[in-house]
This record gives sequence, structure tokens and C-alpha cells, in this order.
Amino acid sequence: MRRTTFLLVAVVTLSPLGAADTQNYEQTSETPTVDVSFNHDIRPLLSSRCFACHGPDPESREAGLRLDQAHGDEGAIGIAIEPGLIDDSELWNRITTDDESMRMPPPDSHLKPLSQKEQQLIRRWIESGADYQEFWAFAPPRNPETPNVKDKRWSDQAIDRFVLRKLEANGMSPAEEADPRTLVRRVTFDLNGLPPTRDEIRRFVKAYSKSPETAWEKLVDDLIARPQFGEHMARHWLDLVRFADTNGMHKDFYRNHVAYRDWVIRAFNENLGYDDFLRYQLAGDLYPEPTKDQWIASGFHRLHLIIDRGTALPEESHVKNVLDRVTAVGTAFMGLTVQCAQCHDHKFDPITQKDFFSLYGFFNNIDADPETNPRETVEGLQQPFVRFPTEQQQVELDRLDVQLAQYKDQLQGLKASIESLEKQANNEAATDEEPEQPTRVDDSLVELEQEQVALEKRIQRLSRQRDTVERSVEKAMVMKERDEVRETFVLIRGQYDAPGEKVDRDVPGFLPPLKISSELASRMDLADWFVAPENPLTARVAVNRLWQSFYGVGLVKTSEDFGNQGEVPSHPELLDELAVSFIESGWDVKALVKQIAMSKTYRQASDASPEQFKSDPENRLLARGPRYRLDAEMIRDQILATSGLLSTKMHGPSVKPPQPDGLWQAVSMTGERYVPDSGESIYRRSIYTFWKRAMPPPQMTILNAPIRDACIARRERTNTPSQALLLLNESEYLLAARHLAQATLNKPIDQRLQFAWETVTTKLPDTQEVEILEKLLNDLTDHYQNHPDLASDLCRDLSLDAPSAEAELAAWTVICNTLYNLDITKTKD
Repeated sequence: MRRTTFLLVAVVTLSPLGAADTQNYEQTSETPTVDVSFNHDIRPLLSSRCFACHGPDPESREAGLRLDQAHGDEGAIGIAIEPGLIDDSELWNRITTDDESMRMPPPDSHLKPLSQKEQQLIRRWIESGADYQEFWAFAPPRNPETPNVKDKRWSDQAIDRFVLRKLEANGMSPAEEADPRTLVRRVTFDLNGLPPTRDEIRRFVKAYSKSPETAWEKLVDDLIARPQFGEHMARHWLDLVRFADTNGMHKDFYRNHVAYRDWVIRAFNENLGYDDFLRYQLAGDLYPEPTKDQWIASGFHRLHLIIDRGTALPEESHVKNVLDRVTAVGTAFMGLTVQCAQCHDHKFDPITQKDFFSLYGFFNNIDADPETNPRETVEGLQQPFVRFPTEQQQVELDRLDVQLAQYKDQLQGLKASIESLEKQANNEAATDEEPEQPTRVDDSLVELEQEQVALEKRIQRLSRQRDTVERSVEKAMVMKERDEVRETFVLIRGQYDAPGEKVDRDVPGFLPPLKISSELASRMDLADWFVAPENPLTARVAVNRLWQSFYGVGLVKTSEDFGNQGEVPSHPELLDELAVSFIESGWDVKALVKQIAMSKTYRQASDASPEQFKSDPENRLLARGPRYRLDAEMIRDQILATSGLLSTKMHGPSVKPPQPDGLWQAVSMTGERYVPDSGESIYRRSIYTFWKRAMPPPQMTILNAPIRDACIARRERTNTPSQALLLLNESEYLLAARHLAQATLNKPIDQRLQFAWETVTTKLPDTQEVEILEKLLNDLTDHYQNHPDLASDLCRDLSLDAPSAEAELAAWTVICNTLYNLDITKTKD
């Protein structure tokens, strides 16, 4: 055996596997019946502890050892591992030694030593032959056979069979189906981002009692067909592509991407195939005759942050913009941290720096000035942008252009006549002779000058009319290629002013090769490569994010990272089955959504015993239904919807709901102030809320919405006091509570509590809940009757008949506000 002293050092901590994966860690070396998988069990350990110094990056590689591959000059077999011979394997000796000077990872690396369970996994793997496997995410998905299960009565759907097999292997059974009220609330939120109405609840409960499967499928189909479906699905995508209404950076000027946001909503509602959804965004401008949607979708490349003129050199700004585009493509479509290879080879995944800049070349040729002055932009649009006038708008613009051209010609003629007459006052004044007809010349000049003034006013009026029409024309920032192709170089250490080796456009070498349609690879070639059936990442990444939108966590928890540092799938064969069926369906998003929603897995009750929750807190085994706090937008939209205030208006300019005065003052370098909208605008869905990167809406970010300066594939969920304070005290939410209170007071007295409770929670209150609310209502009514000034403050903009009416409304307002703050209201179960 060739032995070499080597280091097993990493600079990151162990990525925890999901609860579904921890079952293997419960085994010992005396229980060989459980197989050890390199991809599932061993690679995550080596990646998190070892790859930083013994992985793909040659610059940081120690002792000529690669633990990420078996063979080759620096492969692990024969250097650190002797298959089947544990005592002769240096890897085993180093991770188990008591000698701190020899132990790996070293104590000064600040990493925990491998636990005994982790060590035993590695031991069993070496003893069983130390078999290396191709990394699961980089192999094309294959359609697995539907598994056999013991309980064939539960379901015959593929999703359910894969889930049930894993449950049965762990000695578990699926939960019972949730009650119909829970189901209708869950699926309405998941497909529309809104709660069901009381009428919708009751219709479904009645239909479900007669034929559960028929009622469920009809409900799912109805929700998918609603326009609110696109609004909800688009919200997840806008997180992913860091959509915002401002540039970010420094002065954070307005940038107009309304057309892109509205296109995303339409794309989901019209069920644009995901392959075309991707193509339009990557290469919409490269179609022979791009449609409006294709042009608009190419604005995906314009969503990056923009540095203000004078803040950085043009060359630096350009590089930053392209780097951002590559990062966005890597996150959105590849599910990889490609940006980690911009300064050196990736330390964990087989992406070289040359691979990174080969991808960079596809996005390095935009025909745009990296130093556009935001103060000189048109309606927040920075070149290049495209106009999309309607037929009526174009007719009106043409008419106004013709009139303006005629008037301007007349004006030129007038000016010439005036100039001629002025030369003739002047010539006569230069002689000693008295002019024969001074009055006629002067009168003619005055008359022409008056006609000039009138004509100039007419031109100004028509110009204003034209400007008004032009402002109403839809416009979109787009991608556009330069005629002269810009060369691409590897940037040494990622520095914009340190070009190294020249590279051609290409894809990472460890993935299927790129097929090009002409001499120079194009973004369209890249888009076709992404949606080719042999691409191992695109479909998996897409279906995993969609699964995440239902369950709060993907089959791969790290939906932003399918690489070695990401987590292995909880159900790898299910992920592949969904990916293959997605491709075979023609990349049909709505069909995939329906497939997930129709599964028995999705319809399980979310209840869990303390023991079940402790053993699988994140529900990675899918032994119960999804339960987690709603996203910020869903909480706000739910409050507006149940109060009766929510506007159903779709599309159009972003809106500014009421916020504290001076909200932007702390981040503005230009004296810009936040000016809220009024009327219907302030009650529109949260997807239309104006998103300033330097100061996003606080009621969104307090509840974990990202600030949209980077691509976010999954949101964090925290539980903080500030969230409770927001929901209790936000003026917009108090107004909504009062509006619901007014609707409640229109009901018969004996129906009011049930009406409010059902409207907000979808459920019916039980006896104890009614008793608690009645006591609270009585206490509040007494309180406001004894403190009429407080009641008047809550009702100050209303005209009520008597102080008693104010006290009653104030009491019910607080009751409704309390309902909005219940855990059941803020949580999807």
C-alpha cells in the first residue's frame, strides 16, 4: 500500500442530512443488514469535512489527495483507502486516532470530529468495498419502477407509492386524511396564495361529503384555472430572480420591470411550458422575430443590481453585472453555486474557473452602457428597452406625429417670414430716408409673431398629448446582443482588470456537451442545452422547488444547491420520477401541480405526536401533512381578503401601501421620500407592492421576505417578537380588522362569533373557544364604554350614531385583530 501523509481539513461544518437520512446513522457495525450508500451516506460526510482540502480545487488541495474521486493520479483508492481492509486504510486511521497531531479533521480546524455513528458508516463502507458512485445530481434522471408496498389500499399514485415504501421501511404508516375544512384551506393557499371564502368552504364540505375524490379534483382544477394561480406562483419565481423596483446600491433609483413581473404572472396562468419559460428568459431576444412575450422575458438578464454612474469604473460595473447574471442562471436553472468558481476552481463541485468564465461568455455581450445615468432614464427604463404600443395607441401616435410635423413645418415658414421682415426694419433704419410704409411692415411683423406664439402653444399642447400616449405604451427592458462580439477571458482571482486565458462560450465539462447551431455558441444553444432530456439538473431543480412550495421544504432541502455541499434527496427515486414525468408531459407546470395536489401524501393531516415530531421535526419522511407559518405576502393578503378589502385588480405599476412617514429617509441619498398611494391601490395583492431594495416593505421583511438583492431559492422562517408586534399593531391590519368587525356587526347577534371565526380560520369554533371569545368581547365592551376616548380613536374617521356604537365596534375590532394573530391563522396546516 502506498501511504501518504495527508490532511483532512475543511472550512465548513457538516451539512446535516434530513431526518429521513438519519435512520442509517442509528445503525452500528454489528447491523450489516443496512446498506451504506456512497452518495447518500458517505459523500456528504467527505464533502463537508474533507473536500475543501482534498477536493476539486487544485490550488487548495493538500498532499496530492482527492477524496472526491476514487482513481487517477490523486484518487483516494490506493492512497487513503484500501477497499475491504479497514486497518490498512489511512482515512480510517486518521479519523479515529487519539493522537491530536494526526487526527483529521485537525483540532485547530474548529470542526467537530466525526461522531462514532459517522465513523461506523465510513468503516462499513470501506469494509464493503469502498464503492464510489457517480454523484446523483449529475447523472440524468431515469424513470424508476413504481415500488411495491405492503398497504396497496392507500393509493396507487406514484408519489404515494414512493412515500409509503419509505414509511414502511421505517416501520411507519401515513397519517389519516385531513378534514375537509383543513384541506380546502391548505390547497387554496398553496394554489392561489389566498384563503377560501365561507361560501367556497361550505360548497366543498358539502361536495366532499358526497364524493371526496370528485370534490377534491374539481376543487384543484378550479383553483389552478383561476388568475390568482399565476399571481401566487409568480411570487416564488420573483424571489428566485431577485425582482425589485429599484437598482439597489447607493442611490437606489427607480427601475421599471413591471412588464417582466406581469409576464411571469401570465406565463403561469397560460401554462407556458417550463422549457419555453426558460428559453424565453435566457434567449427571448434571439428568436428570428421575437414576440412581445419573448422580448419581455429576456428582461430576466436585466434584474441585477446596478451601480450608479461615477461610483465605479465602467469596466468594473460591466463585470459585476455579468457575474450577477451567471450567478442567477446557476441558481435558477442549475441549482448550483457556480459563483464559487469565479475566483478559483470550485472547492466542492467539479466546476473549474474556466468553466465559470465559459458560461460568463454567454452573457458578456449585452448592447448596453454599464454606466447609464438613472437620472436620464425614461420612465425608469434603461437602454436597451422595447416599446409595445397597441394598434389604437400607434394610430394615435401616428396622427399626432403627422400634425406635429405639419405645425413644425408651418413654424419654420413663419420664422423665415419673420426673419425676412426683420431684415427689411433693420435695412430701412440704416438709411437716412423715412420709410414709405412703416406701419404696414410693423403690423405684419406683429401679426406673424402672434401667429408664431399661437403655433408654438399648439405644438406644445400636441407634444404633451403625445407624451401622455407614449407614457401609456407598455415598455420593457430587454437583453440585446452587440453586433461585435466581446471577447471573454478568465479573470485572475475574479478581478475585472486582470484578464488571463481567453475562453470560448461553453458549459461545464462534467455535464453533457453543448450542441451549437452556428460557428459561435449562442444563448439559444444554451437554453436548448438546459432543456435537453440528458441534462441532469434542470427538471430536478424545477420540480424540487415546486414540491417545496407545497411542503415548505423540497425533496432536496437545499433547493439552491444540488452540489456536494447540498443535502441528498429524502426520496431520490421520487425526485427522478417527478423529473422524468415533467419532461415527458412537455414540461407542463399545471399538470405537475395537479399531480402533487392530488396525491394522498399531500392530503394527510398534519397532526403529530411529540414522539413523531421529535424523531422527524422537518417531516422529511412525509408521514404527515405540511404545517408551517405562512409567508409574509400570504399573511397580508389573507388579512385583506377576509376583511373584504382586497382588490382583485391585476398587473400594472407597483403600488405603495401606507407606511410610516420618513421610511426611506435613512437610506436615501437624494432626499427621496416615501409617498403612499391611496384608494384601491393600497389594497392590492402583495406581489404588486413596490420593492425598494435599500428599504423593502417592513411588513414583508419582518416576516422573512428577502430584500431581493440576491437570488433566493428558499426563505428562512423565524419566530420573533417583532413579528407579533407587527401583526398586532400594523395600522393597515387594524383597519382591516375594523372592516371585518363592521361586516360581523351586520350579522345576527347569535351568529357573529361563528361568522368572524370561520371567515378568518376556515374552521368552526368549539364550545371552549366560543366561551373564551365571549368573555373577551364582554371585557372589551366594558373597557371601551368606560374609556370612550379610546373607542373614538379607533373609530375616528367614521360617523357613528352614539358612543355605545363606537364601543361596540372597537370591541369587535380587537376581537377580529385577535383572530388575525391566532397561530391557526398564521399557519398553513
